[in-house]
Amino acid sequence: MARGPKETGDKTEGSSVDHDVIRELAKLLDETNLTEIEFERGGVRVRVARQGQPVVAAVAAPRGAAVALVEAGAPSGDMSKHPGAVPSPMVGTAYLGPEPGARPYVEVGSQVRAGQTLLIIEAMKTMNQIPAPRAGRVVQILVEDAQPVEFGEPLMIIE
Repeated sequence: MARGPKETGDKTEGSSVDHDVIRELAKLLDETNLTEIEFERGGVRVRVARQGQPVVAAVAAPRGAAVALVEAGAPSGDMSKHPGAVPSPMVGTAYLGPEPGARPYVEVGSQVRAGQTLLIIEAMKTMNQIPAPRAGRVVQILVEDAQPVEFGEPLMIIE
């Protein structure tokens, strides 16, 4: 009878993956606001990536070795699926106001019209105004000022 790798403590036999390393990388990801960290040692590569709130770690091990998937923190719901979600059209840094210390373009509860500027995303030293795709009321702002954002990441919810 064939058996899979045996779990021993915090390491998986055959893959030499130290789960403490994954936890530390996930913690570092949160502390630095990075969206992805990749680490390789002894032929085992660990990639920890974040999309929205949850932190996900995937391990790419040599052929025949175990592959682990760890999720830290349960998502409170996939906001990208919300019908009022405004996705980021690019990778960059989101700014809620026109300059540091200025009032944000919109706040939770603000009524917006289609085409009105919601925020700015800086990409390659260029400030890109992100317009409201529809008229409505801002019910949630999902990013913080000066936060890095990914393509397709939900920025706000407009209902």
